[in-house]
Amino acid sequence: MPRIRFRNDVSPDSFWARITGQKWSKYHYFVFAHTFMSYAMLHATRKTLSTVKPSLIHTWTSNTSTPTGPIFPTQQAAAEFLGILDTGFLIAYAIGLYICGILGDNYNPRRLLAFGMMASSICVLCFGYLTETFHVYSPLIYSFLWILNGFIQSVGWPVEVSIMGNWFGHNARGAVMGAWSSCASVGNIIGTLIASYTLFLGYQYSFLIACSLLFIYSFLVFFQLPSAPWEVSSENLPGQMEEEQEEDPDEPTERPPPIGFLKAWLLPGVIAYSLAYACLKLVNYGFFFWLPFYLHAGLHWPESYADSLSTWYDVGGILAALLAGAFSDHMRSRTPVVFIMLLMATVSLYIYAHSPESYNWNAFLLLVAGFFIGGPANMISSSITADLGKCEQLRGNAEALSTVTGIIDGTGSVGAALGQWFIPSVQHWFGWDAVFYGFIVMILCTALCLCPVLYKEHKDRRHHRSEEVDALLNSDSDENASDDIQEVRRRPTNSNV
Repeated sequence: MPRIRFRNDVSPDSFWARITGQKWSKYHYFVFAHTFMSYAMLHATRKTLSTVKPSLIHTWTSNTSTPTGPIFPTQQAAAEFLGILDTGFLIAYAIGLYICGILGDNYNPRRLLAFGMMASSICVLCFGYLTETFHVYSPLIYSFLWILNGFIQSVGWPVEVSIMGNWFGHNARGAVMGAWSSCASVGNIIGTLIASYTLFLGYQYSFLIACSLLFIYSFLVFFQLPSAPWEVSSENLPGQMEEEQEEDPDEPTERPPPIGFLKAWLLPGVIAYSLAYACLKLVNYGFFFWLPFYLHAGLHWPESYADSLSTWYDVGGILAALLAGAFSDHMRSRTPVVFIMLLMATVSLYIYAHSPESYNWNAFLLLVAGFFIGGPANMISSSITADLGKCEQLRGNAEALSTVTGIIDGTGSVGAALGQWFIPSVQHWFGWDAVFYGFIVMILCTALCLCPVLYKEHKDRRHHRSEEVDALLNSDSDENASDDIQEVRRRPTNSNV
């Protein structure tokens, strides 16, 4: 079977080739941009609810909510219901991730992604715009729509990682996946800015604009996003590719078979990183869902002002995704980088919990907290997940990353769901300081879950070096043995999971 290779539009000495360690065709740029923006749009619609929570609470507790009076008697009751919505969203999201991860390995990822984006936009439209426009205030309807939206949005991340894995494969280094994983933070900023600039019109217009952008972009994904090289090659576009007769086992020309769900759990590092991500995502999504509300209710800043300020947390996550991902490429493993950032996150959380009510100080401390919390979260869900494709069980089968990603992100969402259930109650009974101290405990639990991985990697490196030294000692070239042994001891071993 002839192998199909895309002509490279990028010279070997180009900037991206030096940074990422691989050549990019124009299809790589195309796939990177579309997957980045599509997931950013999904996150923008998801973020809208957290940015308009004060407006929703005011509406639900006003006397004119329904003909019989407000649907919630107090603001605390409304806030607890929002916590239930967040929990329901994340539980449905977690269940959907396990399912959609498998679907992404068995069906066309592009079609699944486009369908999910369209369906999610319709759910958000009904939840935020139609209910307010027609004054339909029903906790049952709100719960059904937002939980359904959580299940539908779960198609996004595992399918996106599957598409990236198809195009970039095991050559997708930390610089590439780190930059790409910032799409969630960019989406958060987009959703927050939309809400902050449209709140004066009514919170329903924030939902309307966000879901409209998502709906429009779903058509671009369906018609323009190539989900794999073999999908583009089947179109046989003239001038864009060339056929070569040599076979290359590292570049499959047809879709590889999917991996089993239970087998994916047993891959090296999957269980450890899944448990770690469950603890870390609880903290990350605690900021995601409740930071604007804290800045408004806890620090008493105007709602639009609080929304704009909360974007600094996402800016920190973007910077960490770019810098930590590229830096970890030069390390023997990414795990120590994540571990050190988690220890720094505990310090940044403690300082932020006692931050003064100053915009500049809060912006800076949120930037730091986002860097040390959002950075490890982005690395685990993207760069480290992509590294799992280097193990022998997945060699040459990058599409299986959809299942692995669904497992890690799904387990993380279970932890995040439990957190959103408790945050409103903890805040009500013990105050916001208790919430931040709880975040610190969960960060420490994340680091604890990674300790076995650190130990195994250290043990494997020592074993590998010992084998190389023994092999050199038993070789016939005794005259250069000592120099070779010293070289082996200085040589880094590259084991990124």
